[in-house]
Amino acid sequence: MTVDPMLEKTNRINLLFDFYQPLLTDKQRTFLELYFHDDYSLGEIAENFTISRQAVYEHIKRAELTLQEYESKLQLVHKHEQRMKLRQDLVVELQDCDPGLKRKMTELFDTIVGID
Repeated sequence: MTVDPMLEKTNRINLLFDFYQPLLTDKQRTFLELYFHDDYSLGEIAENFTISRQAVYEHIKRAELTLQEYESKLQLVHKHEQRMKLRQDLVVELQDCDPGLKRKMTELFDTIVGID
């Protein structure tokens, strides 16, 4: 089964947004939230802000590039994905362990992941 490229892009932008939104300008945050989270069209955003659809498109594209630049430099999403993979591996390794130990180890790992 193939994943829709547009859905994959939306999910990626949303993930990057979750990590880097404090680093964006207010306008970038607002436009990305409306477009990717709230599913507004370019026309709807343009109408709400009384600017052209092209201007909205350019703001969104610039914000996407900014998010990707932050990720290429800081690698927060990549590191998070690595930790989540390790968590899955840990759960598999603990499959046959005592349920109390499994729960405690999972809680400890979740605490470690939550520190970031």
